[in-house]
Amino acid sequence: MQQFRFAAAGVLAAALLVSTPAQAAPRNVIIFVADGLRSHSVTPESAPALAAVRSEGVDFANSHSLFPTVTTANGSAIATGHLLGDTGDFANTIYAGVGVASDGSPLTDFENDEMLGLMNQRFAGNYLGEVSLLQAARARGYATAALGKEGPAGVQDATARDGTGTVVLDSAYPKNGIRLAPEIAQAIQAAGLASSPPQRGKDFSGGDFKTPGTLKTNAEQQDWFVGVATKVLIPRFKAEGKPFVMVFWSLDPDGTQHGNGDSLNSLTPGINGPTSRAAIRNASNDLQALRDALQAQGLADNTDIVITADHGFSTKSLESPGSAAASFRYPDVKPGFLPRGFLAIDLSKALNLPLFSVRGAPVDPAKGEYPKGGALLGADPAKPEVVIAPNGGAMLLYLPGANAKAMARKVVAALTRQDYVAAIFVNDALGEVPGALPMSKVNLIGAARTPQPSIVLSFRSFSTGCADPEMCGVEIADSGQQQGQGIHGTLGRQDTHNFMAAVGPDFKRRFVDPAPVSNADWANTLAYILGIELPRRGHLVGRVMNEALLAGGPAPPVKPITVRSKLAANGFVTVLNAQVTPGETYLDAAGMPGRTLGLKP
Repeated sequence: MQQFRFAAAGVLAAALLVSTPAQAAPRNVIIFVADGLRSHSVTPESAPALAAVRSEGVDFANSHSLFPTVTTANGSAIATGHLLGDTGDFANTIYAGVGVASDGSPLTDFENDEMLGLMNQRFAGNYLGEVSLLQAARARGYATAALGKEGPAGVQDATARDGTGTVVLDSAYPKNGIRLAPEIAQAIQAAGLASSPPQRGKDFSGGDFKTPGTLKTNAEQQDWFVGVATKVLIPRFKAEGKPFVMVFWSLDPDGTQHGNGDSLNSLTPGINGPTSRAAIRNASNDLQALRDALQAQGLADNTDIVITADHGFSTKSLESPGSAAASFRYPDVKPGFLPRGFLAIDLSKALNLPLFSVRGAPVDPAKGEYPKGGALLGADPAKPEVVIAPNGGAMLLYLPGANAKAMARKVVAALTRQDYVAAIFVNDALGEVPGALPMSKVNLIGAARTPQPSIVLSFRSFSTGCADPEMCGVEIADSGQQQGQGIHGTLGRQDTHNFMAAVGPDFKRRFVDPAPVSNADWANTLAYILGIELPRRGHLVGRVMNEALLAGGPAPPVKPITVRSKLAANGFVTVLNAQVTPGETYLDAAGMPGRTLGLKP
């Protein structure tokens, strides 16, 4: 097996931070996160404002989401500049041990502000263990704000919850336990805006296996956040004479793609229907509103705007001819389709272990029951042998029992027999397991405070046959969406190839960056621009994207690599395609050949 390092770009990046030239006027920065935006989905026709930034400034054509390709995991990388092995935000749903969730579940949902607060309490006041860009900027006198989606907005400054520092205002306000400074709340009302963001009402529904989902975008809610940014915060920051760093986390296109009603039980058009396309335009319009506000305030020439997506996207499939879980009949699942918790059902059968919900209730598929939101396997749900945390197209498995090494080999052997499993990664501490690669190969072993998963897997992905496979990617996933709606999470290129672009006084103009870049590179690059040093606890660190900066240098040397696991007894193998630069490895795709979109065997 070819070996390679997954180390930080520590010495070089630190030197760059120290040597940053002082600016005559401190820069402002807006980080616009278009949740779930695929790189190839942006065109001048579909998303004019997004396309304009890409054409005017830097087009990061070789961009990457981190695996698992889910929201808060990549949110933690955008916030801190660290890879997931350091932040411990391994996915939206992880196992954090008993006694965290108030409902008795051992699983943690990071897209929940209350849970983020509880995780901070559990893990030394900051579950991430790293200082975020917003924290560091705030300490240097910058005004800071994070707006938009519950969960990833809060992750941007995980310790800011009392209303005295970073303005954290998300879609769960005011019931999210995060305070808003009274003067900000008053300014919002004075600007003619509602006191809190409107919620997606009866017009938004994910539907069910008989009923299509939504045919509307999230425009009303996002218009409110745009109003707060353009009518309250940006004018306020200018009046205070403070430079600012703002994260605007757009809920579209992600939410609408997830719940779209264009393609019930059909893989086409999937997430390429009119509702999903409108959601992309919605995000583009919001970006344009922010740029217009900067221009109106005279701040455009001194503000860098970076755009990223936390992950790409796929159409969800629930078809698996080999799964035992699909052979049962459930009252709310189309006959022959996979139910939620299908992996747990199949593992329960393969390992001959009782199946329980995450709250300890027994689950019997023969009675039409299936676990939702995770599962426990073992004779005693209070002492499970396997804890299963679903994350769409990825799955995290924890083995808290005393015989974790032996159990890992049994679990992997069972996984290799499932036709929906593409890639398997096992915690390095459990030793080499045929059919699986070590988790360190995908940047999941580092200084994390939260418990490391024992096994991480990526589900099968494929194309429906269009000219651009990334634009018609499909994947198996364990989530609440129906077949034909949107999902993500895998290590297929349709999910790892997110949209990234930047424009502003510090970025090159009309430049296509050939080098691999990722969400872990933003914080380090922006810290360099702002002259801020980010303290570091872990060593899995993104790089400064020097080649994209006006004052930068050439693109770093890049080495494409392919790594293969040992063959399992049945011939299953995990193959990883990646690109290596000095100090960082970027993940393109991984899986069993023939089961992963974009994989080059």
